Amino acid sequence: MIKSSTLAIFAVALTLLTHAITHAAPVLRAGTSGQIAALISADQYCIFLPPDEHDTDIAANENRAVAFCNTPIASAPKARLLPEGFIQSLHFVHNTDKDWVQITGRFDRTKYNLKASDGGGQYDMRAPVGAVCDGYKAFVQLTEPDQEIYCMRCCKNKADCPVNRSEWCEDVLGGVY
Repeated sequence: MIKSSTLAIFAVALTLLTHAITHAAPVLRAGTSGQIAALISADQYCIFLPPDEHDTDIAANENRAVAFCNTPIASAPKARLLPEGFIQSLHFVHNTDKDWVQITGRFDRTKYNLKASDGGGQYDMRAPVGAVCDGYKAFVQLTEPDQEIYCMRCCKNKADCPVNRSEWCEDVLGGVY
């Protein structure tokens, strides 16, 4: 026979557990909440930027950045649109031997209130949390507001995306700016 005090404790525990489950913060899964970027062509692409144009320090927002695309892209749901005139130049490369895609170029930092004193930072599949590049296993992006250049590569093979090199775009990914 079960004592009423045991049942009462069980009921309280069950109530607390139910409350914790129903009121817990949502779990961020890979590719949710604007965390999916896409590099399809020179006419369809996304990059990651800080989510708030009033808090635009690149490195300080490495865990909060969201995808911004030049046009709505079905494979990048909930991505925001890049500000008009932000991208000044874009060079798209698809390495068919190693199966990676890359964009490099220049941007106008004033179109999203990026600071001239910001040396930039790196976004990759570790930060922002849950971020992915659609169709690829890995990606790396460097954004340098002080130089007004950016670069992003999405790779089928993680070894082709040098995420452990937080240097300048030209040094990490090469390319045309």
